[in-house]
Amino acid sequence: MIRLNKVSKTYRTDKVETLAVKDIDLHVKRGEFVAMMGPSGCGKSTLLNLIGLLDRPGAGSIEVDGVPITRYRDKQVAKLRNQTFGFIFQSFHLIPDLRVIDNVELPLLYRSISGTERRRLARAALEKVDLGARLDHYPNQLSGGQQQRVAIARAIVGEPQVLLADEPTGNLDSKMGAEVMDILLKLNSEGTTVVMVTHDELEARRVNRIVRVFDGQLVA
Repeated sequence: MIRLNKVSKTYRTDKVETLAVKDIDLHVKRGEFVAMMGPSGCGKSTLLNLIGLLDRPGAGSIEVDGVPITRYRDKQVAKLRNQTFGFIFQSFHLIPDLRVIDNVELPLLYRSISGTERRRLARAALEKVDLGARLDHYPNQLSGGQQQRVAIARAIVGEPQVLLADEPTGNLDSKMGAEVMDILLKLNSEGTTVVMVTHDELEARRVNRIVRVFDGQLVA
């Protein structure tokens, strides 16, 4: 489904040049749950951003469903990203002044969907993560685990084919982290492809495949 061919990415400033990832060959198959592991600063998040089309490679190519991204214009890439991927972050990134249901609706604002349909889809996504009773709450009225479940609902509200999760349990205690992991595994069992960055070996052992990254390269 997603294929990276000899992908490299270098970040440059006036004084420093940093090679974040180098010569990455990676194929994520439809329906897989892949865990990416490695020490801090090794390039995992950069690799996740490249997979999710949030960034472009400096060298190499990325294909989605066999089509190279270079064939798409910027607006087409943005549309593909919005419709194909859902993103979950360690720090939740919820908007504190918006109610839970309004936070979940946000990705749908970029689609030609009526307000009524947006609200219906947001309610359904929140029901999937057992937060149907929290629609009108604000993020600061929720626990950390509940906030991450809201973030998952936001990520799945557009029914993406792929979920990309960057340390989704990193700010949670073990009980809440296990609940979030259970939700991701359930979504995967229902057909959603998941790629997750994690430092937790126990979490990684629960998925289909572990990809290890070191100094910007994949290692066996």
